Amino acid sequence: MLYYSLNNPATRVTFKEATIQGQAPDKGLYFPEKIPTLPKEFFKNLSSLSREEIAYQVIRPFTGDTLPEEELRRIVRETIAFDFPLVPVTPDTWSLELFHGPTLAFKDVGARFMSRCLGYFVRGNNRPVTVLVATSGDTGGAVASGFYGVEGVNVVILYPSGKVSSVQELQLTTLGKNISALEVDGSFDDCQRMVKDAFVDPTLQQKLFLTSANSINVARWLPQQFYYFFAYQQWAAQSAPIISVPSGNFGNICAGLMAWAAGLPVGHFIAACNANDTIPLFLATGEFKSKVARPTLSNAMDVANPSNFVRILELFNKQLPELKKVLTSYSITDDETVATIKKLYTQYNYLPDPHGAVGYLALERYLDTHPGEKGIFLETAHPIKFYDTVEPVIGEKIALPPSVAPLLGKKKQSQKITARYEDLKDFLLSK
Repeated sequence: MLYYSLNNPATRVTFKEATIQGQAPDKGLYFPEKIPTLPKEFFKNLSSLSREEIAYQVIRPFTGDTLPEEELRRIVRETIAFDFPLVPVTPDTWSLELFHGPTLAFKDVGARFMSRCLGYFVRGNNRPVTVLVATSGDTGGAVASGFYGVEGVNVVILYPSGKVSSVQELQLTTLGKNISALEVDGSFDDCQRMVKDAFVDPTLQQKLFLTSANSINVARWLPQQFYYFFAYQQWAAQSAPIISVPSGNFGNICAGLMAWAAGLPVGHFIAACNANDTIPLFLATGEFKSKVARPTLSNAMDVANPSNFVRILELFNKQLPELKKVLTSYSITDDETVATIKKLYTQYNYLPDPHGAVGYLALERYLDTHPGEKGIFLETAHPIKFYDTVEPVIGEKIALPPSVAPLLGKKKQSQKITARYEDLKDFLLSK
């Protein structure tokens, strides 16, 4: 399997090269030269397969011969070493809980897979790798956890000051060791722009070995397919599920669409967005208008210019009518998010985080106009990560999971910088 740059299809690299580089030298995202399809027997036998075997069969075609079978099986096993339960919420909706990993967020899957792949690829390398990552909330903590203590790898995380939750900030700023956190006076889009600029800076390329841990990296993005297969393995309804995905940078839903392209039965996808409505408007009008990100309660989705949407367009050969047959998108306000959290908790005894609430309400809107369908919304983070938002809504304290309690007594370690690229460059060169 080779990967090409979406800015220049003539550029071809292996999975190993794409993982190490993060993005192509021309700033393009890497995309697989073909979409592997899984045999019908795979889906027929899905209920009897272990999660490890499912994940291995899904990802094997994408890694090619860059990882020996035993090594890939080890990486997969360690990546998914926690639960992915499909929990009934209403008679027609289920929650796929993706917060049972070490940092209580869906991004644990991609971060753990990528960290282990990169650790294998750089063995014996004569200079340390610097992993650059921009985060709107959950990515930073997952990457920090995944790469913590990995030999030969230093991690630099950029996050927008005042725009992540208190628990998210503690997860990405308190580890120390090979993890550095930069608190940027700006938005997530500013952080993402700075990271992308670093990858094409010839001075940094000469002095540092840089790669990215955002979902622009194929090793972060592709393993997110796993939990769509895990959801279907637990799906008992007769029809293919409608799947609603809380969407910010659109890496997660792009992975779901890749799973669908590989043969996974899905009735329809919903990109559930907050007030940052670039994609809902694009699907409605056909015009892609660049915006400035707006801060919301579902901060991990505060992205105005989602990087991975270009991959979705590529998957559908840039044919908007074909994409709209498979994908619908809704924009949900903060007031609607709060009302949904309260409704799910009081009427159905289910407590979502703000992102899950956005996913549920978008799914409900779709089902209201498609009677008889049933669906899944992705619960992408544990509500404790947003206790300062959720607790006032429900009027109760959320029980602290074991992984969070020790964080609350720690002091954050971060360096404040402006949103000027030169500040990031100066920091990296000083390291």
